[in-house]
Amino acid sequence: MKNYNIAILGATGAVGQTMLRVLEERNFPVDEIRLLASERSAGKELEFMGIKYKVQPVSPEAFEGIDIALFSAGGSRSKEWAPVAVEKGAIVIDNSSAFRMDDDVPLVVPEVNPEDVKWHKGIIANPNCSTIQMVVALNPIHKSKKIKRVIVSTYQAVSGAGATAIKDLEEETKAFFEGKYYYPEALPNHIAFNVIPHIDVFLDNDYTKEEMKMFNETRKIMHAPEIKVSATCARVPVFYGHSEAVTIETEEPISPEEAREILKNAPGVILEDDPQNNVYPMPIEVAGKDEVFVGRIRKDLAFDNGLSMWVVADNLRKGAATNAVQIAELLVEYGLV
Repeated sequence: MKNYNIAILGATGAVGQTMLRVLEERNFPVDEIRLLASERSAGKELEFMGIKYKVQPVSPEAFEGIDIALFSAGGSRSKEWAPVAVEKGAIVIDNSSAFRMDDDVPLVVPEVNPEDVKWHKGIIANPNCSTIQMVVALNPIHKSKKIKRVIVSTYQAVSGAGATAIKDLEEETKAFFEGKYYYPEALPNHIAFNVIPHIDVFLDNDYTKEEMKMFNETRKIMHAPEIKVSATCARVPVFYGHSEAVTIETEEPISPEEAREILKNAPGVILEDDPQNNVYPMPIEVAGKDEVFVGRIRKDLAFDNGLSMWVVADNLRKGAATNAVQIAELLVEYGLV
């Protein structure tokens, strides 16, 4: 079996470090690993397969001989370095929003649209974390009973805003019990013991960019431009794991029993739906896992063909790092690298 040279740009960040762990856990066939970051992070050491590697500053030369480059360094860095990596011969799997809605760039969730990797032109986009887990749960239902509209409210962990936001929740919680004051560095408002209905910037339509990502990305990934999506995204004082309350309206009636049967056999989904015995997905239980967990499935009372459910996944893993590595696995499976 052939092994591949892999680079991770943004290796010292929360997602970058998770990418490293996921590559190791899934036994991805790595020959050489290169850990890249800004000059500020260069020289730090990270471990992979029991060996410590020094983080290198990103440069054009750093992509020489690289087969697959996993990017998790923000949109501006992706726009700067992805074309460079592609020119050097690498296939870029980018975790930022920089290329997601580009018509020439596939936006891939392997359980939903794996074949889309075949038409890449050097860059493949990894979707937004909240979109990924939702479409993994919705696509199997959509294939059986066409979905017309989606209303979703998200409860997103602080880790989705990076390592500094994790520190914000830790330090603000500690300060609260010590009677001290701490104002978060990464988040727009206090997060400890609070809910912030604000993720990313507000747009002219009064939705946030995060909410419009769910609108646009869902349509592209599921090849369903007719689906209407209304999202409200909130940050909650949870370290790892995004939760979503999702209501759908289908063209044909669907019962909760039918939905459970569909989801029970869906790729990447684990059904936890026994509310009478307090069995339903929770972020504290799914942290560190790669699947999308679904429960609280019930007939929605607002739509004739409505269904409501609760969807939870680890945002650093399935919402980012694991999905990116799964895309890399598809490239190997299809002989594209």
